[in-house]
Amino acid sequence: MKSTPLSLIAGVVALAAVTGFAALTAPGDEGPVQAKAAARLPVERSSLLCPAPSTSDLADTTYTSFTPAGKGGGEAGAAELKPADTLSAEDASADKEKDGKDAKDKEKAADGKPVVSLKDLGRPATADTSDAGAPALVGTATGRFAPGWTAQQTTTAAAGGARGLLGVSCTAPDTDFWFPGASTGEARQDYVHLTNPDDTAAVADIELYGAEGPLESDVGEGIKVPARSSVPMLISTLTDEAAENVTVHVTTRTGRVGAAVSAAEDEVGSDWLASSEDPAATQILPGIPADATSVRLVAFAPGEDDADVKIQLLGKGGAFSPAGNDTLHIKSQMTASVDLKNVTRGEPGSIRLSPADGSGTPVVAALRVVRGTGAKQEIAFIPATGPVGERASVADNRAKGSMLSLAAPGATAEVKVTASAGSGGGEATVKTYTVKGGTTLQFTPETPAGLKGGYALTVETESGGPVYASRTLQLTEGGVDMFTVQTMPDDGGAVEVPAAEQDLSVLDD
Repeated sequence: MKSTPLSLIAGVVALAAVTGFAALTAPGDEGPVQAKAAARLPVERSSLLCPAPSTSDLADTTYTSFTPAGKGGGEAGAAELKPADTLSAEDASADKEKDGKDAKDKEKAADGKPVVSLKDLGRPATADTSDAGAPALVGTATGRFAPGWTAQQTTTAAAGGARGLLGVSCTAPDTDFWFPGASTGEARQDYVHLTNPDDTAAVADIELYGAEGPLESDVGEGIKVPARSSVPMLISTLTDEAAENVTVHVTTRTGRVGAAVSAAEDEVGSDWLASSEDPAATQILPGIPADATSVRLVAFAPGEDDADVKIQLLGKGGAFSPAGNDTLHIKSQMTASVDLKNVTRGEPGSIRLSPADGSGTPVVAALRVVRGTGAKQEIAFIPATGPVGERASVADNRAKGSMLSLAAPGATAEVKVTASAGSGGGEATVKTYTVKGGTTLQFTPETPAGLKGGYALTVETESGGPVYASRTLQLTEGGVDMFTVQTMPDDGGAVEVPAAEQDLSVLDD
């Protein structure tokens, strides 16, 4: 999960700059005073954005909102997801929000009733829709509901060109997103969805990079995303060049947005492609299903230097490099890909990318994963992600079809897994697991006692090395084992606040 600025933190830091510094070096002291360690405090406000789910009349969507039980940012608070105004690219470019009617529609959407409103900690809230025109959602959590708030949007499309199970964790607004694994090829229809949570317009740029470098595009510059609105852009219309593997880079000139890519591949399936972890020399992509029939790695080096990365599979019993694909050369500003085929060979696994030449060149990466064959294929994506850290959660788990993957690329680790109370009833269950270093542990989590409805999973690192996690959700429709994978980085529910003591003597002449 990407971090967002918090006004609370800014205020505390500013206070520390005025008064705390003086406390460390005040006149008359015998020497500098040892600075106090920063305190970790729960956040008091969180924002999440869910893209417009589907335009299909044959699609059903479930929204799930969840905040884990624990120390919150206060007794009061709320967590609500409300409709945004979904515009076409043409409407956005024409600046239609200045029109009186559109302004009224926008105000109605912003002030309308919540689609999902969370009532309790540790128990998810859900809502369903089959509306082909369902809008994007803009959400805010405050007080005790803010720390660790997560939301999931899951769409089941049983037929049509976008057939599949499409799942996405609603994203926090940011100014920079990387999406390796997109495509402008003829068989793909990929849209990048930009959602603006704020009361002023945002301006975004979309850059595309293929195997030979940047793809020419003027349309992707200066895209206006009106206040509290969402704009979907068909990626293939941003360039005349068809490329099977494309890296999409979304940045904002002004404001911030949430970004996600919906990908539909003819005769294969569809799913959401979430953004990769920020560029880094080492990347972990956790949770390849044991029965994957095809795995493609797509990577990109955004800097000025080429990258040579070592590819390792963290399997059930240990780490090894795929035969014939132990390294990948990634040229600067060019998208590289390699077909790892059925690399897991019947066992679950995760991919670790690390510098092969000691250069430490940052990269971003994602996996395109296919299960099934022929007419029963289905597709999902696994982007590089950050570690679980203190805590990570994923919403919308079902009594059947949920699978949790935990990868420990370094030292052995111990984690606590909590299956929350159900949205309609039941009691939470807690179990501890040991993940051996260099391996991936994949299992069906223990469901809550007396479960009614859906539930959430929360993973907490208890001891040992870093752990990377993902959840696979599977549903069978029309004989097709549809699936989607969501990664589980640290939820950012707590932040470090510098300790400061008031000393106004710094203001003396």
